[in-house]
Amino acid sequence: MNDTQRVKIKADVMWAYLNRKNEMSDRYQVDLCNLSDGAVSALESMGLTVNQKDGKGYFITCKSTNPIRAYDANGEILEDVPIGNGSQAIALVGFYDWNWKNKAGRSASLNKFVITDLVQYESAGAPVEEVIMDDGDDEIL
Repeated sequence: MNDTQRVKIKADVMWAYLNRKNEMSDRYQVDLCNLSDGAVSALESMGLTVNQKDGKGYFITCKSTNPIRAYDANGEILEDVPIGNGSQAIALVGFYDWNWKNKAGRSASLNKFVITDLVQYESAGAPVEEVIMDDGDDEIL
């Protein structure tokens, strides 16, 4: 895969199952939501389907059979940090083609996932922390 087959996007994070599998899909996954028009165009030009739903805007779901690594602004892995809905991220998204049970398709792959504004998931009133990132002058769609 070359750089023309990946795109860097800014997104709101929802339903981040990074360290445990989603019960419905049996995969690690995260929804990248409220995508800009430029991000939608770039993703669609790679052959990916971009969905739209109230509360999520334009979004894609990235799934994996392996845990998904999230990084902070300093490049450190965010281990055991529950990432809540509304966190913001910059993601490097590519794709992979698949075949399964006489079906074929193309799905989004998450090549790098940097949390730029962390809203920590609260299960019982845990404190909310923020991490903010400025990674330079790369174009972010």
